[in-house]
Amino acid sequence: MHFSIPETESRSGDSGGSAYVAYNIHVNGVLHCRVRYSQLLGLHEQLRKEYGANVLPAFPPKKLFSLTPAEVEQRREQLEKYMQAVRQDPLLGSSETFNSFLRRAQQETQQVPTEEVSLEVLLSNGQKVLINVLTSDQTEDVLEAVAAKLDLPDDLIGYFSLFLVREKEDGAFSFVRKLQEFELPYVSVTSLRSQEYKIVLRKSYWDSAYDDDVMENRVGLNLLYAQTVSDIERGWILVTKEQHRQLKSLQEKVSKKEFLRLAQTLRHYGYLRFDACVADFPEKDCPVVVSAGNSELSLQLRLPGQQLREGSFRVTRMRCWRVTSSVPLPSGSTSSPGRGRGEVRLELAFEYLMSKDRLQWVTITSPQAIMMSICLQSMVDELMVKKSGGSIRKRVAGGLLGSDPALTVLPPRQNPGSQPCLESPDATRESMVKLSSKLSAVSLRGIGSPSTDASASDVHGNFAFEGIGDEDL
Repeated sequence: MHFSIPETESRSGDSGGSAYVAYNIHVNGVLHCRVRYSQLLGLHEQLRKEYGANVLPAFPPKKLFSLTPAEVEQRREQLEKYMQAVRQDPLLGSSETFNSFLRRAQQETQQVPTEEVSLEVLLSNGQKVLINVLTSDQTEDVLEAVAAKLDLPDDLIGYFSLFLVREKEDGAFSFVRKLQEFELPYVSVTSLRSQEYKIVLRKSYWDSAYDDDVMENRVGLNLLYAQTVSDIERGWILVTKEQHRQLKSLQEKVSKKEFLRLAQTLRHYGYLRFDACVADFPEKDCPVVVSAGNSELSLQLRLPGQQLREGSFRVTRMRCWRVTSSVPLPSGSTSSPGRGRGEVRLELAFEYLMSKDRLQWVTITSPQAIMMSICLQSMVDELMVKKSGGSIRKRVAGGLLGSDPALTVLPPRQNPGSQPCLESPDATRESMVKLSSKLSAVSLRGIGSPSTDASASDVHGNFAFEGIGDEDL
């Protein structure tokens, strides 16, 4: 997830006490919670007791006197880097101490009392599942409640996830993010204060080989079938007229397994489709529709005077990728850092091996860029498990399937309104880099007030990719 602390607030103390600075923690650009320095220090001390000081990133020190505005901004940047570093650490970021801190802070910030409520969860076909939960129930609790209501066996729960979506006017879903362990689903969806936002249950894996386990169970089979029918109706899965006729015949016979077997052979089966956006490939400002699945990103585009075309980018040929965010100040604005900024512009950029000796950056500009990067990482995770000979069932039982990657967020500040730097992160390296040397995880870089230019540290190596070599090209 993209953790950031883009701004601070001066707030009055309780019962008329002295004012204090509050730090607004955002997740993917949306306010998650509001905390004080002392609360974050308490979290740091608790993590230090549990894991040792040598594991933790540096925490900004206490100050004896009141902070100047410049010192407040410096501390904000330091705390932002601290939260990002903790989240990306596999041990700290998945710890109950860290996640429960964020859940409590979310509930306190949104001022939601703990009580039993009804929560509506949608299936992919729009069917509503109404469950009773506590407002303080975490994502895992809500997912288990949905599974219990549907009579889905415990050993299949890990094959599914809850997603936060925005329902568009035509009834289609625009995916915002997968709900995480550090948030309370009821609070997350209600705090957005819009009926457009919903929670949807959907399978959380990419490889259709996982379908075999799910289809052994009646409820699992029905969930897969409903999702596939819905994806076909929405045009997410590409179907010819003859294939559509065959599917219709199987649907009329209620031959669900045969229907799914045929669907598995279709282009874009099991893919997640994103809203229309813009890419710089094959030319600048090209309108595209991006889909993620089967270890690739697919870009569908219609060039002037041409038929619909599709380009596919395999994750095994992406040397690295990152998401950049730019938040330009309004023209002529003199606002202080973190205030008065315009709408966030998100870009997913990946360096792709176009041919044996040519790497090229491809950039997709989309509000869903972070979700795209999460899809890339989860596809990579599945690929590496298969290469290592890991068991599908064992991986699901261990809670790893569909888990959120530890995304890196690096916020060096640049001039307001500047564009993300998309050159190779290391200008001195050779033009050809073997994929087996180092493929990267995700780096998120915020662009705001002045500081340094992009450097090689903005793209980080993913050492799990050392096993992927030239045979995958």
